[in-house]
Amino acid sequence: MFSFRRFATASPLTITSRAFSFTPRAALARMQLIGRLAAEPELMPTSTGKEMVRYALGVSTGARDASGNRPTSWFRVASFSEGPGRDLLLSLPKGTLLYLDADARMDTFEGQDGKTQSRLNLVQRNFEPLSRPSGRSTGAESDVSAAEEPLSGIGHS
Repeated sequence: MFSFRRFATASPLTITSRAFSFTPRAALARMQLIGRLAAEPELMPTSTGKEMVRYALGVSTGARDASGNRPTSWFRVASFSEGPGRDLLLSLPKGTLLYLDADARMDTFEGQDGKTQSRLNLVQRNFEPLSRPSGRSTGAESDVSAAEEPLSGIGHS
């Protein structure tokens, strides 16, 4: 039987003597998503001269409505990967089903209308293509419900 009294009276030295407890906790804001690419990823220069790949991922959830559509959330993603990983990402077509592991952060900025806005931005850690889009349609008529995706804000911060 566990004795709470015995545990509660343990010396503080015993509780704080674990080596991993001496370092401060790191902040953690990560997301894992499975969704479809809203458009082909784009290679963009940054203000520091590095290149990044940016793309939008649409994640549909919930039940379909009367018109057969499901609610979709759109996420802007930046990737600073290089080499074969970047080449693979850039080769993926619109509509590709993608698993994403990313760091998340909220950025605040002044919009064109002068009002302060906040936006969630994701920085890719890892990704894995799960499937290519179906061959039923191509281009703007893709099977992905990405037609209404607001691409204007991708990478804006």
